[in-house]
Amino acid sequence: MAVIESEVLGQASGFHSAPTGPITAARHRRNYLFYGLLCFCGLLPVLFDAAPGWKAFGLGLLVPGGGFYALGAWGFLAVAFVLFLFWLSLIVWFWCGMVVAPLLVWFGAALLAGALSGSTLWLPAFFFAPFTALAIYAYLHRRTSARRVADHARFTQRQSFIRESLSEVKAQIREVPTTATRELTPDQLTAVRYAFDRALQPVGEYAGYTVIDQFQPAALRYQINHLGYALGMVQCHYTPSFHGYLGQAQRNLIETYLQRRVWDYWVLESMWGHFNFTNFDPAAKDNIMLTGYFGMQVNQYMLNSGDRRYAAPGSLTFRLNERTAYPHDAHTLIDSVRNNHQRSDFCLFPCEPNWVYAVCNMYGMSALAAHDAVFGTQYVKAILPHWQQMIDTEFTDSKGSLVALRSYWTGLEVPFYAGEAGFAFFANVFSPTLAARLWAVGRKELAFCIAPDAAGLPRLSIPPEALTLLDTIDPGNYRRGALFAYAAVAMCAREFGDDRLAEAALRSMDQDCGRVVENGVAHYTGGSGWANIWALDARLMQTGDFRNSFVTGPPESVFRGPLLSTATYPEVLVAKAFSHGEDLELVLYPGTSAQTASLGLSRLRPGARYVNRGASACADVIADAEGCATFTVALNGRTELTFVPA
Repeated sequence: MAVIESEVLGQASGFHSAPTGPITAARHRRNYLFYGLLCFCGLLPVLFDAAPGWKAFGLGLLVPGGGFYALGAWGFLAVAFVLFLFWLSLIVWFWCGMVVAPLLVWFGAALLAGALSGSTLWLPAFFFAPFTALAIYAYLHRRTSARRVADHARFTQRQSFIRESLSEVKAQIREVPTTATRELTPDQLTAVRYAFDRALQPVGEYAGYTVIDQFQPAALRYQINHLGYALGMVQCHYTPSFHGYLGQAQRNLIETYLQRRVWDYWVLESMWGHFNFTNFDPAAKDNIMLTGYFGMQVNQYMLNSGDRRYAAPGSLTFRLNERTAYPHDAHTLIDSVRNNHQRSDFCLFPCEPNWVYAVCNMYGMSALAAHDAVFGTQYVKAILPHWQQMIDTEFTDSKGSLVALRSYWTGLEVPFYAGEAGFAFFANVFSPTLAARLWAVGRKELAFCIAPDAAGLPRLSIPPEALTLLDTIDPGNYRRGALFAYAAVAMCAREFGDDRLAEAALRSMDQDCGRVVENGVAHYTGGSGWANIWALDARLMQTGDFRNSFVTGPPESVFRGPLLSTATYPEVLVAKAFSHGEDLELVLYPGTSAQTASLGLSRLRPGARYVNRGASACADVIADAEGCATFTVALNGRTELTFVPA
């Protein structure tokens, strides 16, 4: 199955710019109306010659801190300080959905200025307050206009290559690799162990995670989700006939996600964002950063393992305390995504209260696609056309890129990372058409960054002048670092069959980001936990791997054939486990040193004898009445076993 739908390849008509859609424009008009009413209320005390305190309060409504001008020349310092606080409050609003923060600063400063005013006011205040408001508006308008001009030029430049690039994307897409022939290399196994070391620790423990805050990308939940996605790809493409500690690792991650420490950020965001002080259900209103991401993880696990335990009512229960719990399951998570799509004017809906992230909504659509694959529903078919229309009209900017972040209430756009070359592989899960369009832009704009290293091999070398501050920040720890960006490029390149670009990105990761292998586990010292997980993905993936681990799953034969069900980690590393229906092909490595390992098989024919036809020596196996068997094998490097019924 090709990853990209052939009927849309080569068509550039989907590439367009749409800086202000009708819903966004209506929000902007509402903003102007609200601010106009605020100014009218602020001028009323002057018009009616009210007491000085009321006049100072009114000036404070024109602009944050404007009332302090009434106190005299020293009020300039107070105004500057309040404007700085207001800027910080906007960051807090963005950071954790604290809607009350900017309101408290603006109206609190107005009240304080009114309370501090004396019997007379500094007359120039009636000029400086509106002048400050106009100056701020003029500055923001000028910046926006300049950006629009630059974006229009970039859009024109993109139009010159989009058709050609789409054709090249089509040429690079290969048929999806055959699962039956795939196995993890020793290098890939050292990378996968990064995920196992974290996922196999007891539920609720977080050794090896980046721990900073639980509101933005460094939060535990994102690391848990992406560890799950990585192990899901291992299950789907390399070891679909191995459950054992691979299944346990994925379930541990799901159970850890249910721990209050991971999701109770929503208690605070519900209070200061929704003014809701009673119902803290994290899978009710908004919060696609939970329902979308977690919905993907749970359904991916069920698709690739055949385990349907999380479809049972209450199987995913978020417990707040001994008295209060919010029971959910795979179906209710998806129902939440669907319901929020329906109630949102934008169709796309918020993460934090008010803030709509386009990329997070890709996770939501991917969760619907994974649920469709597991349960045969048609949710993507029902929702995607309207969702795509909103992307095209409300979340596409002047240069044809996704608007990463928009305020649901005000319609204002906030600069945030959503690069075409970083997230196209997510769109590929639910819309190969959109994914091809994004990648056709991203790959072409990365082409100039490929340059030879000291050995003459291609690597990514991005000129500093081409980078913004957001491009250089690792979102998993808020520090400068290139690992996340390199890994994102490598993942997209792998997903769309561009091996040259993927290898260049991987080479840059290894050269720039401090790759080390300690006790058989590979990681990068120059990146966050999330960035390290994406670096693992980049080493695992081949064409279409991300998409197919969510919407296709492994071949049907693995769900009826024998399983490797018991192995000990890290003593035994499983590089391949695949069944054609009757046999079981295994490739194993010792995780520590050469040793004799005890393994367990299941789903055998009861009482049947299985002989090993693999390259490595192993005694025959006889199944018990339950279709299970244990055996020992000497592991010394690559150990290949193939059990077939005698």
